[in-house]
Amino acid sequence: MTWSDLYLACFLFGFALSLVSWAIGLMGGHLHFDGSHPHVHMSPHHHHAGGDASFGPSPFSFSTVTAFLAWFGGAGSLLTHYAAIWPLAVLMSAATTGYLGAAIVFWFMSRVLWSTRENLDPGDYDLVGMLGTVTSPIAAGGTGEILFLQAGVRRVAGARSDNGAPIDRDIEVVITRYEDGLAYVRVWDELAAEHN
Repeated sequence: MTWSDLYLACFLFGFALSLVSWAIGLMGGHLHFDGSHPHVHMSPHHHHAGGDASFGPSPFSFSTVTAFLAWFGGAGSLLTHYAAIWPLAVLMSAATTGYLGAAIVFWFMSRVLWSTRENLDPGDYDLVGMLGTVTSPIAAGGTGEILFLQAGVRRVAGARSDNGAPIDRDIEVVITRYEDGLAYVRVWDELAAEHN
C-alpha cells in the first residue's frame, strides 16, 4: 500500500462514517461504542456523541475522530497527487489539516449544537431538601414566601409550614415537599436538632 492509497482510504473511511453518524443523528439517535462493537441508540431526545450533560461534548468524540480522518486523508491525498513535497512534509501537513478539521467540528458541537439546557438532570430541579430563606412570614396555617437557589439561579416560591407552625422572616428553612406550586418547609434548626 502506498502513501497515496493510505490517505485515500482514511478520507473515504472518515467521510463515510461522518455521513452515517449524520444520518443517524437526523433520525433522532446517536452512535456509541461498547468495547469494539458500535451500537445505535434511538431516542426522542437529541444527544451528542461523546458529550456529557454537565461538561459538554468531548474533544475526542466519534464526530471529531471521523472529521480528523476525512480531513487528514483528503489533505494527504491532494498533496500527494498535486504537490511535489517530501513525504514527511505531506504527512505533517495532512495531520495538521486533520487536527484543524477536528477542531472545527468540536468548536461547532460545543458552541453551536450543545446547550446546558439540552440535557437536563431532573435531580438538579428537585426542590425537596433545598435550603431557603423566608422572605415573607408564614402565618400559622397560612402561606408566605421563600427565596432559594436552584441550579445557580435565585428563585422565589410560595411556601407553607409543613407542621402548620408560624415561621418568621429571615429564618432558614428546608423544603420537605412541593405540591400544587407550593413549597412545604420546616425550620432548618429544628430539623438539625432532631437529627442530632
